[in-house]
Amino acid sequence: MTSMSGRSGSSPPLVATGSRAMYWMAGAVILALVLYYFIGVDQGATSVFGHNLMIHEFVHDSRHFLGFPCH
Repeated sequence: MTSMSGRSGSSPPLVATGSRAMYWMAGAVILALVLYYFIGVDQGATSVFGHNLMIHEFVHDSRHFLGFPCH
């Protein structure tokens, strides 16, 4: 007879310690802030990385989709 969970073997669940979970959360927050900057704040002319409009043009449609003005 098969088990109801659909797992064929009995392996324990993966459990992350509190400190390891904090590292994952910190990494996720940093990644989210970097993405927020590139999509929502970077304006090309006022960019931290100079007057390179490549980043602005790369995320241009996503800026409009998310409601950020850029014109």
